[in-house]
Amino acid sequence: MGRYFHSEVNIKSPWHQVLAAFWQRYPNPYSAHVLTEDVLYREVTPSNHLLSRRLLTKTNRLPGWAERVFPAHMARAVYVLEDSIVDPHTHTLTTKTWNLNHNTLMTVVERCLFEEDHSQPSWTKLRREAFISSAVYGLARPIQEFGLARFKSNQAKAMKGLEYALSKIQTEAPPHLHGDQGESSEKHKPLSPQATPTSTQKPKQFV
Repeated sequence: MGRYFHSEVNIKSPWHQVLAAFWQRYPNPYSAHVLTEDVLYREVTPSNHLLSRRLLTKTNRLPGWAERVFPAHMARAVYVLEDSIVDPHTHTLTTKTWNLNHNTLMTVVERCLFEEDHSQPSWTKLRREAFISSAVYGLARPIQEFGLARFKSNQAKAMKGLEYALSKIQTEAPPHLHGDQGESSEKHKPLSPQATPTSTQKPKQFV
């Protein structure tokens, strides 16, 4: 069956600042589990939509009971793809993320929508949903419960990281900062020695 997560929050910052903070949120003090980030593909469409695909490498610390069940040589790094669409006309940022490896153990698919709050244009609404599933026979339920708890914990850290990036932008950047400027200064963390999958081909589908 899997587990489902849904949340809606109001970010008390305008959409263009949230967009800039989204691109600049790594590194931050709350993202120690995020090891690397790389842009694999980026395109501005004729309709002026910004399409991006990024590869994130994250740590995958297992709970104690799982350490005894799964082999010690199992890779602890998780490769996560992030597709995003920025629509400057509707002031929306739509993202989809999913893990590329350890899919039998657990698959986590997350969708987010950042959009300007039309009732309060100086605020941004964030709608987040995620589906956690496992294909491990006999252990799917506890793995999914663990995955849901881990997802909630990581999302709380993600919000703190976004708020941290927002505070830096609001403190250091000029008031006319726009999302495209924030994006152009996106920071690239160096790759760890381990190999990571890469692709420069245009993705077949976004979000």
